[in-house]
Amino acid sequence: MITAKRHTPARIFASFAVAASALVLVSAPASAADDRVVTRVSAAGRAAALAHWTPERMRQWVGDDSLPPAEKIGQEWPGPVPAGVGRLFFTAEPGVDESCTATVVPSATHDVALTAGHCVNGGLDRFDNPIRIVNVVFVPGYDHGKAPHGVFPVRAFAWPSTYSGPTSGTDDDAVIALDPVDGRHVADVAGTQDVSFDRPPSPVDTAVLGYPVSQAAGGEALFSCVRPATLEANSVTTTWNTDCDLAGGSSGGPWLRGFDPATGRGTIFSVTSRGTMTEDGVTTDLSGAAFTDPVRALYELAWEL
Repeated sequence: MITAKRHTPARIFASFAVAASALVLVSAPASAADDRVVTRVSAAGRAAALAHWTPERMRQWVGDDSLPPAEKIGQEWPGPVPAGVGRLFFTAEPGVDESCTATVVPSATHDVALTAGHCVNGGLDRFDNPIRIVNVVFVPGYDHGKAPHGVFPVRAFAWPSTYSGPTSGTDDDAVIALDPVDGRHVADVAGTQDVSFDRPPSPVDTAVLGYPVSQAAGGEALFSCVRPATLEANSVTTTWNTDCDLAGGSSGGPWLRGFDPATGRGTIFSVTSRGTMTEDGVTTDLSGAAFTDPVRALYELAWEL
């Protein structure tokens, strides 16, 4: 997996999960029809998240010499951030600030975004203790410290029960539900990207978007790769793969087919899940889990969060 972590270039294939705390409530799947794991954040937890993520804290990675080298394939997005795409900030306790990428998607409530499962599933530490994910906020359109649409606290997040945590590449997807800001829903102010669960033919021309926390911009800018993605399946996982080199922080970013750079719109068919890094911290490839029926069910029930 690839996330941004302070003073660490990237977390690759780390093992994390979410546990209950005073600020969150984790509930196991209730039935076969509700085959997901849901975490709901209290009002106090949402207020704490907004207080935690000051503009200065969001920019804390800028100028960190320990970050991975700048991307060579991925390039900074040249115009306004495409509809619905933004930066997801959170804290993996005991106090490590991190970031991922997420995208607003169509929903009945107009307040749902899609990201990677490992961005909200903390897994276990080296002593097998659960790592809690707290202080979760989403900033659509984030650009060099600016939050043009506001900072949205996350009131709930969920992943399919088929996702077993950050050591797994299967169904590494999650949905997040956001509080309105000043009475405005995130989809109404930031727009959305379409989602399709029909598997496109392989290879497929793909635009991969994300906020890599590398020396190129320290997570402050959206980057993109326009590369072919190839479907690969084995006895364990089915993934889309590309040689895109976006660094940590790009996890959860959308993989878009039919993407039109002029309009900044396309159709999501996967999100960034994992990456391979050299000893020098250079990402050599990315993969995204192919959408499955459990992920479709997760998305279709996201409006209930």
